[in-house]
Amino acid sequence: MKTFWRNFARNRGAVVGLFILLLVIVVAIGAPWFFPGSPWDMAGAPFMPPGEMGMLLGSDSLGRDVASGIAHGARVSLLVGGVSTVVALVIGVGLGAIAGYLGGWADDVVMRFTEFFQTIPSFVLAILLVAIFTPSIQSIVFAIAVVSWPPVARVVRAEFLSLRSREFVQASEVLGKSRVSIVLGDILPNALSPIVVLSSLMVASAILLESALSFLGLGDPNLMSWGFLIGSGRSVIRIAWWMSVFPGIAIFLTVLSLNLVGEGLSDALNPRLARNRGGKP
Repeated sequence: MKTFWRNFARNRGAVVGLFILLLVIVVAIGAPWFFPGSPWDMAGAPFMPPGEMGMLLGSDSLGRDVASGIAHGARVSLLVGGVSTVVALVIGVGLGAIAGYLGGWADDVVMRFTEFFQTIPSFVLAILLVAIFTPSIQSIVFAIAVVSWPPVARVVRAEFLSLRSREFVQASEVLGKSRVSIVLGDILPNALSPIVVLSSLMVASAILLESALSFLGLGDPNLMSWGFLIGSGRSVIRIAWWMSVFPGIAIFLTVLSLNLVGEGLSDALNPRLARNRGGKP
């Protein structure tokens, strides 16, 4: 564990990304205390510039506090990103493990099924699914998970194909272990490194997808989100630029931090990269 953190800390960008990500998480968790009340409530006059009358980041066209909206929107973005990534990992790891370990016709069926989803543009499919099931936090999580699992399945399949012929797997088969025990206890732990790195990037992609859906008016109407804030300010950006700029900065910093953390995880979990950076894997 010490070696992992030492290798991770060698990547300064990853450390900065982790700090930003932790800051976003603190703001999301502390939103009810930092900005008590509903972010939908009117807090002042419309179109108040940043810094006036206690409005840290200004107000929108209805007098709502933009800073409050960003803080409460962080909870929605992180929740959607985290939950949809977990669901996508469950689907992708399960199908990838089946394809990689069993091979043969099972591999062909799973890969053709995966390719079917990859032939449809992810954003278009997400819009279609959310529109069919009506916009809500549940439908958004489901839609993002559905379009996010194929890359996971491919990565897991490749890892399982590489590991299933190793000596420790053959030894487990000779000892009479069940397939489920071999997959979960022997192969999967050795395939976790690329999955962990990929999951951090998936959270970033999920946040971007949720923001894009909310921007188009397909977000949950009962929850404040960054995409909604940008969308509500696009028609008045000339007179109230802060309505769109500050939520956009929040999305940019969060996605950037997740990508930087993913790069740091890749370095820390990959012995070759760690050695190149001077670590001791």
